This record gives sequence, C-alpha cells and structure tokens, in this order.
Amino acid sequence: MEPRSVVVVGGGISGLAAAYALASRPNPPRITVVESSPRLGGKLAGAELEGVPVDLGAESVLARRPEAVDLIRAVGLSDDLVHPATTSAGLWIGDKIRAIPPTVMGVPTDPASTVDVLGEEAAEQVAHERELPEPALTEDVAIGPFVADRMGQAVTNRLVDPLLGGVYAGRAEEISLAAAVPELYAKLRTAPSLLAATAEMRETGQRRNAEGIPVFAGIRGGINRLITALEADLAARGVQIHRSATVRRIRSTETGYELETGPVPAPSLLQADAIVVAVPASPAARMLAEVAPQASTDLADIAYASMAIVTLAVRKEDWPSGASGSGFLVPSVEGRTIKASTYSHAKWQWSAEAGGDLAVLRCSVGRLGEEYVLQRSDEELAALAAADLQKAIGLEAPVVGSLVTRWGGGLPQYAVGHLDRVDRVEAAVAEQPGLAVCGAAYRGVGIAACVASASKAATRVQAHLDALATMAR
Repeated sequence: MEPRSVVVVGGGISGLAAAYALASRPNPPRITVVESSPRLGGKLAGAELEGVPVDLGAESVLARRPEAVDLIRAVGLSDDLVHPATTSAGLWIGDKIRAIPPTVMGVPTDPASTVDVLGEEAAEQVAHERELPEPALTEDVAIGPFVADRMGQAVTNRLVDPLLGGVYAGRAEEISLAAAVPELYAKLRTAPSLLAATAEMRETGQRRNAEGIPVFAGIRGGINRLITALEADLAARGVQIHRSATVRRIRSTETGYELETGPVPAPSLLQADAIVVAVPASPAARMLAEVAPQASTDLADIAYASMAIVTLAVRKEDWPSGASGSGFLVPSVEGRTIKASTYSHAKWQWSAEAGGDLAVLRCSVGRLGEEYVLQRSDEELAALAAADLQKAIGLEAPVVGSLVTRWGGGLPQYAVGHLDRVDRVEAAVAEQPGLAVCGAAYRGVGIAACVASASKAATRVQAHLDALATMAR
C-alpha cells in the first residue's frame, strides 16, 4: 500500500520541526514541505558580516524547556551546543546603563533592589504592593496596566515594557498576562500579592541555577545552523521540499485535502491525506477560509509587529572599557531609536573567537505602532543605532561594517484574550480530520515553544493517519 501523504505548509522552524517529528517516526508518511519564500528558516537566518558569522533573527533557544535543545541534538549538532558566556543585561535609563533588578519578565521580586532604576519613591510604592487586596485573578488582563495599578506606572514603563518589548516588540499596555507570563498568571489566582508570586518564581529559578541548568542555549556559528541541519536531515529521510511555492487555498476532498499553489493563471494542485499549516496568522487565515472558517476569522484578528535587526562590527581595540555584560534594553519612554542591544562578542565565546580583532554587536529597532521608524534607509538605521550606542556606552569609534535585516510583520502580538482565541482556533481546526496548525502565533514565540507546537501538530496528524490505516485493514 502506498504510504499516506502529508503536506506541511511553511518552511520556518515550526514547519521543519513538524516535518521532522513525522519523518523520524517508524513507517513515516510521504512528506512534502511547501515554502513560499526562496529560502527555509523563517525568522531564523544567518549571514556573515566582515567575515564573521552572525544570526540575523533569533540567536538562542530557551534551554529550560527541552524541545529545542532535544531537536538540536537530534539533527547532529550536540557538539556545537553552547551556552552564553554572560547574560547580565542592563537598562539604558537616563544617562547610563543600570543593572536590571531581579524580576519576572520585568515584575520586581524585591522592592529594595529597584531603587537605582525606579527611584526611592517608586521603589517604596512597590514595597506597599503587599498591603493591597489579593489579586485573585479570574480572567486575563493586560500586564502593563495590571502591574501599574499594583506597583506603580514606573515599574511598567521602566521594567515591564523593555523586557516584554524585547520578546514581542509590543507594548505592555496591550500584552496578555496569561499568554506572555502564564506561570505568573496561574500563581496570581491564589497568591496573596504580586510580590509574593514573583518572589516564589524567583526562588524556583535560583534553585535551577544552583542545579546548573542554564537558561539559554545557542549553536556555535549561529542558531540559524539548526535550519541547515534540519534540511539535510529531512532530505536524507526523503522529505520533498518546495521553495518559492505559495499555497493560496486549501479544500476538503472526498479522500483528504487539495492545496492550490503556483501562479494564479496556471495553478498546481497538491493532494494530501493530512496537512500541517505552519505559517503566520494572516496567511493561515487565508488558507483556512474554506475548510475552517471560524479558525480563519480568529487568526485574522492576530496583529503582528515589524522590527529590524541592525548588526554592527567594530574593532575590539575601540570597544569601550565600561561596556560590560551581554548588552542592554531600552524602555520606550526613553525615546531612543534602538530598543535593545546585544554584545554578541561578549555573549557568545564562538563569536569572540570568529571575530578576530572585530567585535560584533546587534541592535533591535521597531515596536508595534512604530513602523515609521523602519521607513528609513539601511544606512540611516545603522547611523542612528551607532549614534545611540555612542550615547549609551561611549562607542566613539567608527563602525567597520553594518548589516540591516528587516522583519516586516515578524512578531505576533498576544493581546488580552489571546489564549481563548487560540483555543477557538484549535477547536475549529480539530473538527477537520487530519488538519493541524502550529507556529509562533499560538502558545509562545520562542524557538522551543514553536518546536513544541510543531510536535503537537505532528502528533495530531499522525493519529489521523493511524486511524486511516486501521480503517483500511
């Protein structure tokens, strides 16, 4: 009997991880990956700047979740798995870089430690949070206003906003607490105070540190190498990969599904027993309009933020002696162009070694609603980033090389009620046998969360294929 067929729509990390999860099982189906762009990897990409390998998108994975690290090992990169040399980032507030106090995604755990960032009066307000009525959360809230109501607006502006902005390129006033910090949200149902909840979570983190469990991991030469390794592994397993092939429609048929790809005047049709849709929310909404209209409607409501990464190279001899740690974040109230900077050469030993006499660093630009910032040319963005670095850390020397990478609509926004929306999408999709969705739009934007989402989608599809095989017998 011919093996069953699965089409994975989307060749980013989620789609490739879903294809791998299916292909690496016993008696795998025939798998085809269809990617609309000329390259694979989605938001994982790499290049060289002045001969130094650099990541142009994500640069690390969360190591305290097993999914991404397990996948890195599974595709033969165990020996190149590395951890940051330093993760001590700061905050650019006023005229200097200040240490980030202990927090849970920007929410303080110890009022006394916030004085340098917030000032004495605002830190005192944080301390009084314990005297407020219990949070007793019963429904989702926007994290920014909730924290401001209990700890003061300064906490949201100077701590929550920059830390969340670094992850979502969004605004704390709109981001869902339940979706962005689910463990904290769960604790706030019963915790006596916000401070009690964050302190408990901080203690858990400290125990993990004591056990030697690192928070983040990377790959020597760049996390983008995971895509190359995945592609090679999938090809060796017989997975077909089609680039520059946009899927416009998905239809149900008597035997499964039909996908319409190729140019509009002369479309190509693909038949499949099952489909994994692993693309951002907007194209997913378009594809699912016929087979899962309710899911399509909900997906169309998920907003995305655009941003850019400005990667710079300077001479190590010109690096300011006072610039320590792994980089810094920038609260939006500070009115700077950049929202964060990572000193790649300090954070990753492999980058320092590969750079020779050059130091590589990167700056991120753009938040939700700040698309106008990205209208500038590459040269202007690089110059603005360099100017901010001069003010922040005293980098006076000229930049040796620069590379600007734009991620239009790159980061999904988890608005209040996001998880309810995702529940509805998944329920609507589940009504269609052999159809599954995965990706950053659902339950986490990080690589580990995307791999977990992909694995869940693959399990659902495999269950359908197994049911078909049982019926055929």
